[in-house]
Amino acid sequence: MLSKNQLGFLYMFLSICAFSIMDLIVKWSDNYPIGEVLFFRGFCGVIPLLFLIPKEKYSSFYKTKKPFLHFKRCLSGLIAIVAIFIALRKLPLATVTSISFAAPIFTTLLSIFLLSEKVGFYRWLAVLVGFFGIIIISEPGFNSMNIYYIYPIIFCLGLSYVAITIKQLSSTEPVWLISLYFSISIMIMSFFTIPSGWVFPNMIDLVLLSLLGLLGGLANLWLTQSYKFSDVSLVTPLKYLGLIFAIFFGYIFWSEVPSAKTLIGSALVITSSVIIFRREIYHKKQIIIPRHE
Repeated sequence: MLSKNQLGFLYMFLSICAFSIMDLIVKWSDNYPIGEVLFFRGFCGVIPLLFLIPKEKYSSFYKTKKPFLHFKRCLSGLIAIVAIFIALRKLPLATVTSISFAAPIFTTLLSIFLLSEKVGFYRWLAVLVGFFGIIIISEPGFNSMNIYYIYPIIFCLGLSYVAITIKQLSSTEPVWLISLYFSISIMIMSFFTIPSGWVFPNMIDLVLLSLLGLLGGLANLWLTQSYKFSDVSLVTPLKYLGLIFAIFFGYIFWSEVPSAKTLIGSALVITSSVIIFRREIYHKKQIIIPRHE
């Protein structure tokens, strides 16, 4: 039998693997419209959630006490997921993953204005280090006017607001309902892109696109289970394995070799997020960044 901490590590590892493979499929699926890919993410992402609805909630599972907060969470999540999908298709996997680690930096900044939290010297220093890392990673893009470098940053901003809204929602709303509303909102938004021309997938592509949605739903459930069984401080550092997977997949499938600037910048961004995370633990205000659900 595994201990609680070992279970926490296992669920976190499974979550990281699922997100990494999902990112791989998103990048691979660039011959399909983003709206169509979003449909599979939303539709198939609902499937794992249906098994979490308590029997006594079957007739009223959709009821919520905070509809407007759900709306804001879904809107910010939609902005984040569209941005990361575009970034994954247009930029190297390692670059996108490196910049996405900067989400805690933006969460720290947003918490000042939205939650009236006080930020001390160490977290301000971490924010500056993180932004310097982003500049180092993105500098080649700015030099060549590559607009796509802005999309991972938009993702971080959207995800940061998602983290804050989930923190507010979780006081009264179950995790499965928060995720369910988001998956349904993805599916609804995708329907508006049908006129742009969806492509009917062959059998192999259909399986892969469906797998993308299932992995997205499962990854968030495994992430939640990880935090349930183990201390956040123990399992969260494992998320940086995602960069290793991104470098590996990028090299194997697209011959992408991360530049020295990407590696140096990612090291600064990771250092920044670790400092912020440790300070959150010190102040007992752990803000969990749930990726792009």
